[in-house]
Amino acid sequence: MTHPSPSRRALVAGTAALLAAPALQAQEIRERQLRFAFSLAKDHPLGLGAQKFADSVAQRSGGKLRVNLFPGAVLGSDMQNLSAVRGGTLDFTSMATGIVASLDKRFMLFDLPFLFNTPQEAYAVADGPVGTQLQADLAPHGIVGLGIWDLGFRHMTNSKRPIARAEDIAGLKIRVIGSPIFLDLFSALGANPVPMTFGEVYGALESRAIDGQDNPLGVIESAKFAEVQKYLSLTRHVYTAMPFMMGRKTWDALNEAERKVIREAADEARQFERQAVQRKEGESIDALRKSMQVNEVGAAEIKRLREKVQAVTDKFGREVGESLVQEVHAELARLRGGQ
Repeated sequence: MTHPSPSRRALVAGTAALLAAPALQAQEIRERQLRFAFSLAKDHPLGLGAQKFADSVAQRSGGKLRVNLFPGAVLGSDMQNLSAVRGGTLDFTSMATGIVASLDKRFMLFDLPFLFNTPQEAYAVADGPVGTQLQADLAPHGIVGLGIWDLGFRHMTNSKRPIARAEDIAGLKIRVIGSPIFLDLFSALGANPVPMTFGEVYGALESRAIDGQDNPLGVIESAKFAEVQKYLSLTRHVYTAMPFMMGRKTWDALNEAERKVIREAADEARQFERQAVQRKEGESIDALRKSMQVNEVGAAEIKRLREKVQAVTDKFGREVGESLVQEVHAELARLRGGQ
């Protein structure tokens, strides 16, 4: 009987160790069911991004970590989901920065009217030092920031008339996010802003309790607002970012291998979701033109709208912090080739 040489035994042992390394890492990941709730429809780009995240987590964890999705506000409003994530009864959620600003008013930065010209500008700020720091500072509020997703530029719909000039907004009862900056913004434009959770909007539009609302095109389409709204005016007045958040209690209960899975899946899903939003925007406008009267708002009127809300921009810029606003404007100037 022959015995393997010492070098042969070492080679076999080394190969076995290399093969075992992934297995050992996989053993670190424990079986766990996680819940991700959000207000938008499952077929909205954010819902598609959520599904991508769930699929990526399952794939990266060998099926041990499972993310169950709860779209369409079935577990509650955004504020209820935010509270549940902080309290540890919900694991993930995503919502507009205007709502996250209830925890840290600096998130209102993203809601400043007419701040961004393109989605790419918003992504640069969200992924850069400003967005990274804002997310890190959610930790004392019981939240781990996992990236900032995209909802897109907001436009106005209503059942009364096209909004072609600034004066056309006057007197309209418009549903807004329950955020001070949105209340002041629409008041400055002459509308009557009505704060309301997203799940209530369709019914209020249908019953004519309100005249209109503002949202990005993908939301307007997926929420079927065209069934209860006649006019869509492309105002691009505010860009809405969507922080993707995890409860710190859940995060703290994970080991390093599990956290790595979550972070990598979140990064992958963020890129996927943004691409879906960009792709969907063109499709949505074509679809909405078939059932709504759609009008562009000219550059001169956009300039007038910006001037009408300048006091709102200045007020909330001070609340956000002038140094932070200056940092963002410097970054935007660099992106636009201004310096």
